[in-house]
Amino acid sequence: MQTQKSYSLHFIILLLLLVVAFILNVSLGSVSIPFKEIFTGLFGGETSKSSWQFIIFEYRLPKAITAILAGGGLAVSGLLMQTLFRNPLAGPFVLGLSSGASLGVAFLILGVGIFGGALGGLLLSSWSLVIASALGSFLVLLAVLSVSFKVKDTMTLLIIGLMFGSVTAAIVSVLSYFSNAEQLQQFVFWSFGTLGNVSWQGIFILSLCVLIGLVLSFTSIKPLNALLLGENYAKSMGINIKKTTLFIILATSLLAGSITAFAGPIAFVGLAVPHVTRQYFTTSNHLILLPAVLISGAILMLICDTVAQLPFTEYTLPINAITSLLGAPVVIWLLVRKRKLLF
Repeated sequence: MQTQKSYSLHFIILLLLLVVAFILNVSLGSVSIPFKEIFTGLFGGETSKSSWQFIIFEYRLPKAITAILAGGGLAVSGLLMQTLFRNPLAGPFVLGLSSGASLGVAFLILGVGIFGGALGGLLLSSWSLVIASALGSFLVLLAVLSVSFKVKDTMTLLIIGLMFGSVTAAIVSVLSYFSNAEQLQQFVFWSFGTLGNVSWQGIFILSLCVLIGLVLSFTSIKPLNALLLGENYAKSMGINIKKTTLFIILATSLLAGSITAFAGPIAFVGLAVPHVTRQYFTTSNHLILLPAVLISGAILMLICDTVAQLPFTEYTLPINAITSLLGAPVVIWLLVRKRKLLF
């Protein structure tokens, strides 16, 4: 059993890793910028070249902040889903939010082919994919919430969420089948996920959504701890199960839905990070786990993004490919040790 002192040490290590990962992410890229110039630019000074200043503040810094928000938000939403359903293989998109976002984007891309002309140009504005993705996730959220009031247990809700995801994925497949090569390519590129296309205005909106989701998450710490011992125990502790389920679903939807809208669907982070964090902290107390998972997710996403941009080359790999390469072995490990990880 770890003491409060050892938890504090673990958090200090995580925060130091976060700082190092952030600095490396901002420093490395296709254009080589000296560390001294990076620090000068970050702390308000003028870099030797104006192009370096532009690269740091208009591309690398927004991308690093987006990575922190996306990694931390997805990791926390994954922890919420695993606790709510008491299933170690549940992730942030288990309720079909990612499929809903994909459906919205698929409708948008196909709509460009149908309407064309000026309307097609309007649909392909800079915010169009974000709005379409958010609307798709929101519609699936409404469907899940409407069902959540009618079902009696979370396992039924889990199955219904998976069914919603299957239906929306099927519609996306049909729309993709009738799309031309250019439209299909655009949709595939969106599905790869990206952290580099979020403006400062987009970061502000994403930060607000993530902040609200985190507030809902941290206000649910007591119910989350009670749910670990089962719904009957939680009821005996005076926990309102339906209210708690609603709060957790809303928090997950805000976190996973907003991140998917701005960065696309990013796999494995929400599934793998909570388990790795549990192994490191050896606790099931959400008062410790929630901030730990938040920081760990941010670190992992920064590392994945640093690897994905292939420093000192002009190539950038899809962020989804890197998170999958790192996350898939963890998932395999979870399956092998499934009995030991059941809640």
